[in-house]
Amino acid sequence: MNTLTAKTMSKEMATEAILLAKRDKGLTFEDLSAAINRHPVWTASAIMGQSQMSTEEADKLVEILELDPSISSSLQEFPMKGSLKETVPTDPLIYRFYEVLQVYGTTIKSMIHEKFGDGIMSAIDFTLDIEKKEDPKGDRVVVTLDGKFLPYKKW
Repeated sequence: MNTLTAKTMSKEMATEAILLAKRDKGLTFEDLSAAINRHPVWTASAIMGQSQMSTEEADKLVEILELDPSISSSLQEFPMKGSLKETVPTDPLIYRFYEVLQVYGTTIKSMIHEKFGDGIMSAIDFTLDIEKKEDPKGDRVVVTLDGKFLPYKKW
């Protein structure tokens, strides 16, 4: 391990160390999530710095990946939500989600308002799932966003 530890490295550098160890060990987010008893998407989010692990979760992950124990503290820090730096994302996969919202955003908004009223979908009381659906014409990506409806308050 590099002499740089989580006490001196940025959260981004800690994430990079975790992802390299994950790759080198041939592990998946599914494997890591099972070890800490969390959902794979939440586990990936925590590794990417977007969610906060408990001490027990972080220590277990670091142990499995055989990383310097000090990296555990990086996983326990409060996250800075929102990881995209560009106004329009340039990564093709992330851009497609941006494109979906550009094309269908007003449709999604209109349908939510029609079904629920004036409000928003929570990104706090929220879960996300990603599944692979096999299809003879080409495998499908199924993304499920599940957020609590929060009506706007009148006063």
